[in-house]
Amino acid sequence: MTEILVLGAGYTGMTAALGLARRTRGREVRVTLVNPSERFTERLRLHQVAAGEALARLDIPAMLEGTGVRFVLGRAASIAADERRVVLEDGTGLAYDRLVYALGSVADTTNVPGAAEHAHILDGPRDAARFAAAAGGTVLVAGSGLTGVEAAAEIAERNAGVRVVLAGRDEPGAMMGDRARAHLRAALDRLGVTVRSGVTIEKVLPGAVELAGGELLSADAVLWTTGVRVAPLARDAGLTVDDRGRVVVDRYLRSVSHPEICAVGDAAAVTVEHGVLHGTCQSGIPTAAHAARAIAAELRGRTPRPFRFGYMHQPVSLGRRDAVIQFTRRDDTPGRFLLTGRSAVAYKEFVSSSPWKTYGMIKKSAGVVLWRH
Repeated sequence: MTEILVLGAGYTGMTAALGLARRTRGREVRVTLVNPSERFTERLRLHQVAAGEALARLDIPAMLEGTGVRFVLGRAASIAADERRVVLEDGTGLAYDRLVYALGSVADTTNVPGAAEHAHILDGPRDAARFAAAAGGTVLVAGSGLTGVEAAAEIAERNAGVRVVLAGRDEPGAMMGDRARAHLRAALDRLGVTVRSGVTIEKVLPGAVELAGGELLSADAVLWTTGVRVAPLARDAGLTVDDRGRVVVDRYLRSVSHPEICAVGDAAAVTVEHGVLHGTCQSGIPTAAHAARAIAAELRGRTPRPFRFGYMHQPVSLGRRDAVIQFTRRDDTPGRFLLTGRSAVAYKEFVSSSPWKTYGMIKKSAGVVLWRH
């Protein structure tokens, strides 16, 4: 029996586990998925939870029914790479022949004093719900990237009595083309979001943030969306990692130091023809699907194809009634085309729900009924 262990049941871990189950069906292979929660986290929708919206609960064991994937509830504490064994926090040891490292990333509140103590994060439904319960008066969203923009717009639209401030180093939508960026900024203005770009937050205080230069911005609640970090397990296990702790992989997504381990999504430093991929669901799911194909091919004695990827869009929701989609070149630079308004809302909704369609197709092609959610 070949033991394949998948660590992490986010978008990438689920994609890898279901893909492996389908591609190894009928063979002497057991796929085990390990995650610290039975609830699937829809990270693409956490800004909606932060604004006070309740999402349907999606249970991982129910999603795995009929696939043959074994689910283990637990959190990985260490990886004994030389022994090919993962130890969970409760002391349970899980042996593997192949490991898919899909632990993703979490908000980094370590680099700015006070952020861990006084700011809210969006790492899971409970975090987002705690912020929603605390949001009132003035809310400051720290970080003007796409997550910060989506959160600020959603909060402002759903909570008319709340003043929302979006603060960050870059102009919102800085990576987009001129027309898309202008639409995004107009939407924020329409929703009453105050934008402070070109600023650096030096400290988070109770009831305020301190900017470089000493200016204080008052806030009843701070939502931290700037910067992420990965788990230290790979570095501690002796795997080759980059300066951010991501596993350095070859063109087949195998660890360059431990080829029996594949790393995918935010946990992997994946180099393609246009550079190192940045962590998004857009690139993460393809890495997971490719890892499943590559492992299945190797188990059949075949040489897998190298991983290739090109970006195609930057989709941003601006509340429930507006959005902007910037279509891109393969290297993620803005292209000529974009969508706005209702068509963009429909497109973004499809993107946010597409993992369910992907997982459903995987299960259907394995000869089982799609799950209900």
